[in-house]
Amino acid sequence: MARNIIAQLRAQKNQYNATENKLINYILADTKRAQEATIQELSNGSGVSTATISRFAKKIGFDSFREFSVAIASAASTATPVDFFGEITDDDDTMAISQKVFAGATNALHATLNHLTVADLETASGYLIAARRVGFFGIGGSSIVAFNAYHKFLRTPLDVIAHPDYDIQLMQAVKLDHDDAAVVISHSGRNKDTLLVAQKLKQNGVKVIAITSFADSALAKIADLVLLSLAEEINFRSESMSSLIAQITLIDTLFTLVGSYFSQNTQNVVDNMRSVIEETRAH
Repeated sequence: MARNIIAQLRAQKNQYNATENKLINYILADTKRAQEATIQELSNGSGVSTATISRFAKKIGFDSFREFSVAIASAASTATPVDFFGEITDDDDTMAISQKVFAGATNALHATLNHLTVADLETASGYLIAARRVGFFGIGGSSIVAFNAYHKFLRTPLDVIAHPDYDIQLMQAVKLDHDDAAVVISHSGRNKDTLLVAQKLKQNGVKVIAITSFADSALAKIADLVLLSLAEEINFRSESMSSLIAQITLIDTLFTLVGSYFSQNTQNVVDNMRSVIEETRAH
């Protein structure tokens, strides 16, 4: 799963400044031209200085411009068309809108998958497996993902906690310590309440896994590990709609990895739960 820098730049444009966006727009407008350009050619074409380009490459996680250029070339060879999300317009009928919504979800899943690495997934699942207790935290739309994670991980041998109320989330956070792990979910990574939870977790030595759409967000900087859920912004609906699907799929992936690790123990938990739930059903 190679990092798709084109998908990342397209999804995260709003977090960069005007000068950086000039460079991004130039790259996205013609990725073939960008992948073949020297740093000077990229500077001349975009109107951005070579020093700024070099700093930007390092800002988004590359050691050098050369590494950045190689990543562009790699992503361009499998790039999704720029209009794949499709702008929803007043002229769109029911089928057109439905197709564009599904296309947005599909593209978010592909972009997120292409940015994942085996190392990150193994590290994240390792944090969860080694933890005495695991907390899932999120506010607003992200609370849906957090509670979905709690519901899924109840089926594993892990001791898990979550709660929709923010004050209770804070109380849960301050009770966790260095033997525990937490998954903190925020599309923007900038929600002040979510950041306070993350800061309390970090202060207590909890291993923090962030699921967010922005690699340079405040949440990402607090976290021990970041799993990016990438989704491009469109006009009618927030990109967070598609990001939500990617976030839930990331949770499903972690659940499957952890469940597979515990194997028979997970199966025993699942069987016991099914047996109890079956008692609640009419026959």
